[in-house]
Amino acid sequence: MEVMTDIYAFLMGNIVTFILVLSLLVFVHEMGHYLVGRWSGIRILAFSVGFGPEIFGFTDRHGTRWKISVIPLGGYVRFFGDEDASSKPDTDKLNAMSEEDRARSFAGAKLWKRAATVAAGPIANFLLAIAIFTLLFSIYGRSVADPVVSEVKPDGVAAAAGILPGDLLVAIDGGKVETFDDVRRYVAIRPSQQIVVTIERGGQKLDLPMVPQRVDMTDQFGNKIEVGQIGIVTSKEVGNFRLQTYTPFQAMRESVLETRDIVTGTFKYIGNIFAGTMRADQLGGPIRVAQASGQMAKLGIGAVLQLAAVLSVSIGLLNLMPVPVLDGGHLMFYAVEALRGKPLGAKAQEIAFRIGLAMILTLMVFTTWNDISLS
Repeated sequence: MEVMTDIYAFLMGNIVTFILVLSLLVFVHEMGHYLVGRWSGIRILAFSVGFGPEIFGFTDRHGTRWKISVIPLGGYVRFFGDEDASSKPDTDKLNAMSEEDRARSFAGAKLWKRAATVAAGPIANFLLAIAIFTLLFSIYGRSVADPVVSEVKPDGVAAAAGILPGDLLVAIDGGKVETFDDVRRYVAIRPSQQIVVTIERGGQKLDLPMVPQRVDMTDQFGNKIEVGQIGIVTSKEVGNFRLQTYTPFQAMRESVLETRDIVTGTFKYIGNIFAGTMRADQLGGPIRVAQASGQMAKLGIGAVLQLAAVLSVSIGLLNLMPVPVLDGGHLMFYAVEALRGKPLGAKAQEIAFRIGLAMILTLMVFTTWNDISLS
């Protein structure tokens, strides 16, 4: 009975929240494709949240089938003339179409319309993230602290570089620092890489080079994470801890910057993996995302929304990867088409789609293995 209770608690605490969050992100992503496709005059056959057999749905007056499918790990918009949900063109059907029908197919649309329709999905995810962050900043504000050092750990690189308690951090690598969290976030994704911290002491500014240490940590939920640290802390008294509130316009500006930081941080992490300064086991798959969803649900709706915003950016970035099957792969094909003056041949596209599918499946297996091995 206790085992069944634990299973039920896991499902309710993790899987349900995960499905709700992912479904929202998928719906917004596909809605981006749908709206721009409709605006471009392309006929749309199906809009699905999820893959596999349909659970329920309806057909609207335009002939589009709206449906919820059984596997809640994605979704798709299927356009007229597509062979399948990946928007691979059905060459035989296209060749048999009348000029009128071909003009309403995805493959028969002008190049800029196809590119805009494909790009609209990831863009919708970025806009959703900005909207969620704007809501959160407007309602909750943000806890901030001045970048003033209250303690320097004796075995840290900051101590070796000459940072002292009371120093004000004003810049890192030439970029202005406004809060202590700015320092933490910048340093966290740059382990084993030299940075230059500019401090202000006694009215004078000093540039101090240092190399953040790579440190294994455990977050509040028991998850193991790898970050860079220089060995400084602040305190309520020295750092002037406070709640920063924002007007809606200010909240929107902060949301754009927050989304930008997530994007740059993601690229930096990927670069660190290839450079060997960070391990690839930080990449998470569906199991880890489900666990994170449940963990955030315990903290309240604000935490769940914050996770949704971060995941929305991640989904947008993932889909922009230049891998056939993904949106970025289609955009890559369109760039080649623009340069050549004609699309790639059907055989070349078929091979590319198979390679892309293999790459995505490999990534899914790898991240799922990370989830299992680190759980």
